[in-house]
Amino acid sequence: MKLFAPDKMRNVVLAGQAGCGKTTLADGMLYSAGMVNRFGKVADGTSHFDTEPEEIARKSSVFSTTGYAEWKGYRITVIDTPGFPDLLGSIPGPLAVVEGVVLVISAVDGLAGQTKRTWDMAKRNGLAGLVFVNRMDNDRAEFAAHLGTMKQRFGIPVVPLQIPMGASESFSGAIDVLSGKAMNADETGKEQQTEIPDEYTDEYEIAREALAEAAAEGDDELLEKYLDGQGLTDQEILSGLRSAIADGKVMPVLCGAAEKGIGTSGLLDSILKFFPAPCEFPPLVARKPNSDEELTVERSPEGPLTALAFKTVADPYVGRLTYFRVFSGTLKSDSEFHSSNRGQKERIGQLYLMQGKENSPVASVTAGEIAAVAKLEHTNTGHTMCGEGSSAVLPELVYPRPSVWLAVHPKTRADEDKMGISLRRLVEEDPSLQFYRDQGTGETLLAGLGDSHLSLAIERAKRKFGVEVDTTLPKVPYKETVRGKADAEGKHKKQTGGAGQFAVAVVEVSGLPRGSGFEFENNIVGAAISTKYVPSVEKGVRDRMVRGIIAGYPMTDFKVRLHDGKEHPVDSNDISFQMAGRLALEAAVPLAQPYLLEPIMDVDITVPEENIGDVIGDLNSRRGRVLGTEQVGETQVVRAQVPLAELYRYGADLRSMTRGEGSFAMEFAHYEEVPSHVAEPIIAQAKKDKEQN
Repeated sequence: MKLFAPDKMRNVVLAGQAGCGKTTLADGMLYSAGMVNRFGKVADGTSHFDTEPEEIARKSSVFSTTGYAEWKGYRITVIDTPGFPDLLGSIPGPLAVVEGVVLVISAVDGLAGQTKRTWDMAKRNGLAGLVFVNRMDNDRAEFAAHLGTMKQRFGIPVVPLQIPMGASESFSGAIDVLSGKAMNADETGKEQQTEIPDEYTDEYEIAREALAEAAAEGDDELLEKYLDGQGLTDQEILSGLRSAIADGKVMPVLCGAAEKGIGTSGLLDSILKFFPAPCEFPPLVARKPNSDEELTVERSPEGPLTALAFKTVADPYVGRLTYFRVFSGTLKSDSEFHSSNRGQKERIGQLYLMQGKENSPVASVTAGEIAAVAKLEHTNTGHTMCGEGSSAVLPELVYPRPSVWLAVHPKTRADEDKMGISLRRLVEEDPSLQFYRDQGTGETLLAGLGDSHLSLAIERAKRKFGVEVDTTLPKVPYKETVRGKADAEGKHKKQTGGAGQFAVAVVEVSGLPRGSGFEFENNIVGAAISTKYVPSVEKGVRDRMVRGIIAGYPMTDFKVRLHDGKEHPVDSNDISFQMAGRLALEAAVPLAQPYLLEPIMDVDITVPEENIGDVIGDLNSRRGRVLGTEQVGETQVVRAQVPLAELYRYGADLRSMTRGEGSFAMEFAHYEEVPSHVAEPIIAQAKKDKEQN
């Protein structure tokens, strides 16, 4: 395997809305570079990037996939990412290990919400970016019309590096504004260079001037020269643009038709020209393990080993395959490293460079490289890998929070035994999934970013681990309480031949302030009940309150006062008084004005400003209370409190209202009384379910 120095490497993410053709573009990059002998096609299931069964069936990316192209003495590592909003959790890991992002935009649909969200994430990582307008050969293709929209949405100058020659059926290639040459593809999909057609000369001159102006903005000396009316050389324009792109001051735009092989060579060239090499990025800021003390990590092959595991693939036969990026130092096959997050040593075997599902064994990987290794025991996604004598913890990967929940139930006893382990392994593979048991309802919940995200996870559990589950909407963890006060007697009497069972407990039930929990008070006067039986009554009450009285939900915020009772010298015992406590609670609660409580969530909803009216109206229809709004960058954040029962399907509805650009996060706030018109059907359904069971 050929070795590349860090200044001869480029690492990029391809991102964009589903259907924009980014995977076809990635396949075209490999083909143009001569890395593969066939042009992979998503449509016929031969893509080098979409190789998983779910991807082939859907003809769309589901996972992030790594490949590489060797181009003009450089190695360009490409990470193709999914485009569905439900699969946004596949993007934070790749964005943390590259220096640039190629935003692929459909010439038909323009800049989509998912693409803008990815760019916002990339900006926070300080990445360079460029746009590739794909599908220029489509009947409804536009180019110039999308430039204005991009400028408005990105908030920075948008400058074409290329001018399309024609559109839709007449699209034949693009003119490179910097070199002054036209590029088109032959019948084999290979691109070739030609002279600029005469009809594009004026358009080229205008684009060249705009490019020079954008380049001047990236360098003070060039700006002074430009304002003095002096022309900039090609090298000066290149240098100025490179600086402006790296600083996020300008967004360059390319164009092409990936399916016809038009534009891939120009994209490869532009990545080399305009994106920084790994060694050109600033040092990483890390921290010492179990400490907030910061330290810096130089991006050098000579430094101590520091790498980040950014993706895990769970396989029932091979074990886990961990993808990682080396930021400093060198890691060799058949060696070991230190997992900083766990404080454990890892022994490793063979290292690989990945080309889709294919792997190429390598003896070592050095600073700037992205590789994979199998069967790590202690290192998960987001963990830092360090060499002997060094110890650093890189910043944690931040994943979008779940917005959809499903309760999962094993189909068979065999599935029950395997379900927990299998779903935990899927969470290792995809940290944007969550899997936990809801203590309030007793259900096992699987949480994700959308319906498609969860259905894909369930498919993978079946395919990879042979586990089948049924799903339902989760139960809301309602609670029961009382607002009044009532006395009632619980009497347990049973006679079967010899010794019988006898106990009477008289209790008073009363409400407590919200958040008080449960109190039990022994107020027995005299010897109505022996002291030894008081804990038995309390145990019976506590056991019964877990299943509630009016709707089967746990009780809270109330007090039980035991103040009278009876016992028998022979027939009374612990079990009898437990039963008496249960019966007393069952009799008293209906007399004490019982009602339901529901969880209320604090919700922060981030949306484009033009959607804020629709979002607030929708929140009102969900019984939400809007607490305020705040301008954050180019978006509005709506802060509200909303019942959890109204939020289980909110993620999909929000994306629909905002064309995929809205997102939300929530956390538990408190419990409130359920309005009577909402509570009545809940209680009625609980009674019906009880009768049927």
